[in-house]
Amino acid sequence: MGEVITDKDKEYEKMERESAPGPDQAMSDRVNNRSLRPRSEAFKEFMTTGWDDNEPQIEPLESSKYTPARLEALGKAFPGERIVIPAGQPKVRNNDCDYAFRPDTTFSYYTGLGEDFEAGAVLVLNPVDPDSPEAKAGKTHVPELFVAPRANHYTQDFFMNAHYGEYWVGPRAGVKEMTAMTGIETNDIAQLPDALSKDVGTEAGAVRVRVIREADPAITSMVEEIREANGFADPDNNTAADDKLHEFAAEARMCKDEYEVREMRKAVAATKHGFDNILRKIPSSLGKPRSERMLEGAFNAVSREEGNEVGYDTIIASGAHAPILHWMRNTGTVESGELLLIDAGVEVNSLYTADITRTFPTNGKFTDFQKKLYQAVLDSQQAGFEAAKPGATYSDIHHACMRVIAERLHDWGILPVDVEESLSPEGQQHRRWLACGVAHHLGLDVHDCAQARYESYQNAKIRPGMIFTIEPGLYFREDDLLIPPEYRGIGIRIEDDVLMTEDGPEWISAGIPKQIDDVEAWMADMAAEGAKA
Repeated sequence: MGEVITDKDKEYEKMERESAPGPDQAMSDRVNNRSLRPRSEAFKEFMTTGWDDNEPQIEPLESSKYTPARLEALGKAFPGERIVIPAGQPKVRNNDCDYAFRPDTTFSYYTGLGEDFEAGAVLVLNPVDPDSPEAKAGKTHVPELFVAPRANHYTQDFFMNAHYGEYWVGPRAGVKEMTAMTGIETNDIAQLPDALSKDVGTEAGAVRVRVIREADPAITSMVEEIREANGFADPDNNTAADDKLHEFAAEARMCKDEYEVREMRKAVAATKHGFDNILRKIPSSLGKPRSERMLEGAFNAVSREEGNEVGYDTIIASGAHAPILHWMRNTGTVESGELLLIDAGVEVNSLYTADITRTFPTNGKFTDFQKKLYQAVLDSQQAGFEAAKPGATYSDIHHACMRVIAERLHDWGILPVDVEESLSPEGQQHRRWLACGVAHHLGLDVHDCAQARYESYQNAKIRPGMIFTIEPGLYFREDDLLIPPEYRGIGIRIEDDVLMTEDGPEWISAGIPKQIDDVEAWMADMAAEGAKA
């Protein structure tokens, strides 16, 4: 057997050292120092020949039937202005490792694009000339999408660009493919600066620009430079204008169209399967260190198999962790006889997410004391559901849920004042054990429409097409000295997803059991399945 390192290898190493970057190498380039990439012209030429065509199979997205109406409404809200909606960039986890890309919600809503293939893309709504045929046909804007072109085997980026090169990341959608998928005219991202600056100014007939500021700081900086160069130099006015755009986009999502409702039903169905998988594994997880994480993994595996990802960090909170509202460490041990609170939702490929919470007895059977507390939360949720009807408000749901909670706390001798004093704005003592809200919009974000005005949210009338949660709970912390010892270390939340229809509210998560007998039967069925696996 010959030498592992030959004289020729040493000669090649010397040549590589001589061509290596010097001490003034840019910090951003140093991530590539970990590997020796070939740089020769012979290699570059060789890598661009001899490849079979691998054109991705492109079909129009189902969402493309619904985005034109959304874009039309957005354009009419800002006549004569250019609207800029970036997809955003991958977010760094650490060093050169990124989190899986998830596009900005506003971008996804107006393009219909989900999943992770359009990092760096930008949607632009260009105002039409008032004298143009488009304007005479009633159009205010023409949408245009800007994306990076494909880095396929015809380009050197194919093998040299680890971010876009298809040698590294596989086939991806470029200009032609994005047009086919979305129905929106698409162009090379290199054309974006000129497209954004066209006709911008303060004179009559000129264009003003608004941008979704938080989506992509680099695009926002580009817009700010264009504004400053064309008479829009007041940062406060610019920010206020951008906030109005974000506000409109959030409020536009409040009522879901039929496509969105279907996607939400898919998300709920997949979430049910995730809960099934957890229940199959509870018996074998009891008493094991970090068994909360074992159950988290059971749910998250389903989210990746049936959807895009989890819609938010999965909460697996056993025993004294359950009263911790946002327990996401999931480092605890699931013990027999405790209550186990699970808050989880699958985000499907279109990026719509469910949001479901169930509370389970870890050994499959509620004790009488656990039943008492659980039924109180269930009754509170039902009161909120009955208060939810077209024309009601989120505040109505809130107050209906809270009244039941206050009454039960009073009945149990825990509430230090009477029910009405506690429910009054000057009281609120019952909120010690239910400090969070009990309803929120749901859709592309788990807390959807978060940029909406207060008067459009809490005090607005609930309308058909709205999807929201109802999620009361009781949270008795382990260190709470104002409650009897038997209550301490118990947390219960029951959360379901509701669609408002013309005829009233519909539990779209009705297929996920929550009545006491049904929960116990569900656990028994899934435990039996798990034992067979």
